[in-house]
Amino acid sequence: MALRFIAKDPNTDGANCPTVWVDEEKQELVFQGWTVDDGTRAECLKTGPIPDSETVVRLPMRMVAAIREACDAADGTAVR
Repeated sequence: MALRFIAKDPNTDGANCPTVWVDEEKQELVFQGWTVDDGTRAECLKTGPIPDSETVVRLPMRMVAAIREACDAADGTAVR
């Protein structure tokens, strides 16, 4: 599996920060973000269970442009 790096959170030091990649082979987005607190997790659980093989992460709204770029790359419409 080869991940295509899209962007890191522009307002962090570039070390341990929210990041988005695209797995072009699987056509999936991959996110690194902050783990959620118990209150957020409880809110998420209102819509259904979160399996042990899945998680919920937080990404700041300032990552929207990077997420859009990742979505374009994942569906093949990004200009290369």
